[in-house]
Amino acid sequence: MRILIVGASGTIGRAVKAELGQRHEVLTAGRNSGDIRLDITDGESIRAAYADAGPLDAVVSTTGTVRFAPFAELDSAGYEVGLRDKLMGQVNLVLIGRDSISDGGSFTLTTGVLDREPIVAGSSASMVNGAVNAFVRAAAIEMPRRQRINAVSPGVIQEAMEAYAPYFRGFESVPAARAALAYSKSVEGARTGTVFRVE
Repeated sequence: MRILIVGASGTIGRAVKAELGQRHEVLTAGRNSGDIRLDITDGESIRAAYADAGPLDAVVSTTGTVRFAPFAELDSAGYEVGLRDKLMGQVNLVLIGRDSISDGGSFTLTTGVLDREPIVAGSSASMVNGAVNAFVRAAAIEMPRRQRINAVSPGVIQEAMEAYAPYFRGFESVPAARAALAYSKSVEGARTGTVFRVE
């Protein structure tokens, strides 16, 4: 398969590239690095990236920004960060990419443990993760040309735990390589409309 990994320079993205790159041709994309430049908050950037990539069998998104802040400090602009980036950025990867993906091809998006385990200062992330999961389940029943769509929702990644530990006291971390197996299950399997949880 020819697979585009968006956010391939991140902790999860590197692990997914290592996993899928053993068996498939992998193209990487990111705002500032990779084979292709792609800003998920910019529709024209997404269109240009798909044009540069050429025919694809799968797109994996391991990217998306949200604002972490106490609820009392968040205003609508704070929530807009995650809505514009992690939510609509990933949705637009699908909407714009439908015509660039092969028949039976797949999209795999990324959410995270806050879709089910809320934390202080994480309301934006919880909201966005839940919305992406719901989008995946609903879009799956209407995807064109036998295309599939799933999400991976990992726990806090072990390699990032040092930076995130103050937010995630009591959480068990997940090695990035183990999370990458769920992306393999999504890309190389047959399921659709699934949120693969890695805990």
